[in-house]
Amino acid sequence: MNVAIIGSGGREHAIALKIIESKNLSLLYCIPGNPGTELIASNISINPSDHNAIIEFCRSNKIDLVVIGPEQPLVDGLADRLRVEGITVFGPSSNAAQIESSKSFAKKIMNDAGVPTAQYKNFSSAQINEASEYLNGINYPTVIKADGLAAGKGVLICNNITEAELAIREIFEQKIFGTSGNEIIIEEFLEGEEASVFAITDGENFVCLPAAQDHKRIGDGDTGKNTGGMGAYAPAPIVSKALSDEIENTIIAPVIRQMRKTGNKFVGCLYAGLMITKSGLKVIEFNCRFGDPETQVVLPVLEGDFLGLLYSAASGNINLNAVRYSGGCSVCVVAASKGYPDEYDKGLIIEGLDYKDDQIIIYHAGTKMDLNNIVTNGGRVLGITSVLKTFDLQLAKKKAYDALNKISFDGMYFRKDISDKALKYIQ
Repeated sequence: MNVAIIGSGGREHAIALKIIESKNLSLLYCIPGNPGTELIASNISINPSDHNAIIEFCRSNKIDLVVIGPEQPLVDGLADRLRVEGITVFGPSSNAAQIESSKSFAKKIMNDAGVPTAQYKNFSSAQINEASEYLNGINYPTVIKADGLAAGKGVLICNNITEAELAIREIFEQKIFGTSGNEIIIEEFLEGEEASVFAITDGENFVCLPAAQDHKRIGDGDTGKNTGGMGAYAPAPIVSKALSDEIENTIIAPVIRQMRKTGNKFVGCLYAGLMITKSGLKVIEFNCRFGDPETQVVLPVLEGDFLGLLYSAASGNINLNAVRYSGGCSVCVVAASKGYPDEYDKGLIIEGLDYKDDQIIIYHAGTKMDLNNIVTNGGRVLGITSVLKTFDLQLAKKKAYDALNKISFDGMYFRKDISDKALKYIQ
């Protein structure tokens, strides 16, 4: 098969590395890709928002499967356009992608499907006074979310009414999340541990991959601002076999069924962001694609034909036995630019990328070539990832941080506690 991956981040680098393992692959293209994918595939300089150019490329190069990585092209309808052209695509329609692009859409799907989630109320920017009034009658802390896409950063946790009042004014009046914040959700704060689960689905049947745990906050001990994700590990031992079965039966299956019932059949990767609370499982959010950086740790612990899994799902007849858990583990630590998730510099030379270790993958997330140097080109720059054939998260963490100490760029920042939450479950 000739395959094209849409996107340029660490997630797409991870997908590419897994796809090249398949004996059914002929040629792999990344549109536009990054310096990491350049080593294993052909990077094609087309903007993912240029749907006509992508379709023309797919026709000219006899592409058998397109895998869409980021949420924006899915929300913008790239999968719909490709399907109209008769091109097989892994990724949901624009309507189905609303499960990520509209928090209120996702909440309605969950409520109608009987899926447990936090209590909430939504408000538009024209209802700022009603929203303010609502804040007087709720418990704190509370969570305020932009309804639309905000690159994983459209969530504010407010500890009291003063912070909450400020938050809605910043979102509605100062437009800190742009048009994504034209509507908001004010949501019950859930306490517990988070877990991420990917369900690969053809719209009817599905396969759940090993659970991961992401680290969203910028600072150690889950402090500071929300980010796109500062690291992850898999599998997450908090998700036992019994809990995994519960997730499949009470969350994934009902949502896939409800999406189909409402005419929004979901084909692709349905990402469930979960909170394991004292009172049971609750859904924090759904995404319409693989998570980043969870993909960087989930895919390395799979055995089998990942390309076969994606192609079978995209073709409408998923192969439920295409992949399986390897028995290993993986820890990914994100090396970020100083200042992220706010303002940060770009164009800083990265040293140490020639580091070699069979148990280490260096994923490129925000990099580019500048003459003969690879330089920083984003907030999250690299994902330094250990992959072990056995389940030993303590060793995996040590390997990841040892490798990270060999790599540097000016102002490089990273959390030092990725995967520590797992230790209490495995001692």
